[in-house]
Amino acid sequence: MASNGSAGEVRDVHSSETTKTLLKSDDLYDYMLKTMVYPRENEFMRDLRQITSEHVFGFMSSPPDEGLLLSLLLKVMGAKRTIEVGVYTGCSVLATALAIPDDGRIVAIDVSREYFDLGLPVIKKAGVAHKVDFREGPAGPILDKLIADEEAGSFDFAFVDADKYNYGNYHEQLLRLVRVGGVLAYDNTLWGGTVAMPDDTPLTEEDRKKRDSFRGFNAMIAADTRVEPVQLPIADGITLCRRVA
Repeated sequence: MASNGSAGEVRDVHSSETTKTLLKSDDLYDYMLKTMVYPRENEFMRDLRQITSEHVFGFMSSPPDEGLLLSLLLKVMGAKRTIEVGVYTGCSVLATALAIPDDGRIVAIDVSREYFDLGLPVIKKAGVAHKVDFREGPAGPILDKLIADEEAGSFDFAFVDADKYNYGNYHEQLLRLVRVGGVLAYDNTLWGGTVAMPDDTPLTEEDRKKRDSFRGFNAMIAADTRVEPVQLPIADGITLCRRVA
């Protein structure tokens, strides 16, 4: 959480020094991880989580409790074809690949594969690399190409954890690609709880911009009759949207 340091410094909402949870109690979060998450964590997910945690931007990754949530959701849905916008080292890609059938497919999109290549050896070791169709470049044009290639309505699930300012644009594209009854998931939608903070809360300029962007996105989703949304205070806030029209 952003706060003033001893010298009046305003810290970033997310950094290697913060725990990615909205829970007020670190002890409670630690209890949940040790009781329900780590004992059930796939060995390859654990390996990739540890590799990612050692990276300078390791705090960007989806935490393990969120990975288990997505895995369970995909299994309950019987999802087979998914899209991921924003990959980083591939923690959520691996969670998805382990959850979908052997002939499933993940279109994984990122502007660079540099970080994904850090996790790729683990994904290969897990025996699920054949499910991952990595596409390098800006997500917008790649999603447009999927639509142009007549893949509209052919995906069961989409997970977005990339350019926060473009969530609204991705939403419109993904509504065309994900089938009716499918689910669109958006990460970080509570942005460290800043969306509910007073406007004059001390924040970095970037965090203030992201807070305002998510406030607008959340309002848009809440009013969108094409989806049935639910917002969960897991990790940094995740919004799940079931497409109904």
